[in-house]
Amino acid sequence: MLSKIPVDLSKVDQKDINKEILRAAIIAELDAINLYEQMAGLTDNDEVKRVLMDVALEEKTHVGEFQTLLLRADEQQREELSAGEREVDEELSK
Repeated sequence: MLSKIPVDLSKVDQKDINKEILRAAIIAELDAINLYEQMAGLTDNDEVKRVLMDVALEEKTHVGEFQTLLLRADEQQREELSAGEREVDEELSK
């Protein structure tokens, strides 16, 4: 993603704008996590690696914050997240 909003928010219905903003924020945080963890894997400098992994961990917290707000704003998303969890549990219990 690297600083580009993946959706043209000017075309989003106002009733859905906050959900789309939260989804874009989650995407941005996941992108940052991937970037920091990949860079940490490339460096041989322990200090740089430690800081990158610490920042990646903070970004994971941000994902949780945005996801919490999204699940409060979007009941269908909350229901589907639960359905996905049940499907995984069923598949792994076989």
